[in-house]
Amino acid sequence: MKETVNVNIASQAFTLDQDAYALLKRYLDQIRRRLPEDDTETMGDVEARIAEIFREKVPSPMRVVTVGEVREAMDQMGSPADFGPGERPADEQTAGECDRTAVRRLYRSRTNRSIAGICGGLAEYFDADPTLIRLLTLLLILLGGLSIWAYVILWIVIPEEPLAAAGCDGNRANSKNR
Repeated sequence: MKETVNVNIASQAFTLDQDAYALLKRYLDQIRRRLPEDDTETMGDVEARIAEIFREKVPSPMRVVTVGEVREAMDQMGSPADFGPGERPADEQTAGECDRTAVRRLYRSRTNRSIAGICGGLAEYFDADPTLIRLLTLLLILLGGLSIWAYVILWIVIPEEPLAAAGCDGNRANSKNR
């Protein structure tokens, strides 16, 4: 069983398997680093063309875009080197990105949630697997080590992830189906 990621490419919804998403994200990041920082139009055109290619290859919205389809789209689009002479450093932030290493805060996840986003938020904060956190929480509740009231209190106390933060990181910008 493979995890999937829901993404919007040029305002069109697609479901990609996790490997395909990672490959596409790397490809688009390489292109973005080769374009001038203020050139959002070209990046929009690239995304629109990729969305067209995916719509041709995946006619049903219920079908998942795979690594093979992403590679075919990349072959049609060309190498990232075709979009500009040199790359800006990978750690340089572009206009639509934000620096997640500056401030590390605990939030309830907006995208990785089953009930309230508590376990998803904890998993993102500790860089752990959310399924593992959910299982541990369930075991603690069932074995009496954690009260259901503690979960409800965390639900009230931990703020929901701001909308701006949800778009900073590829993993958070897109809804993960786990």
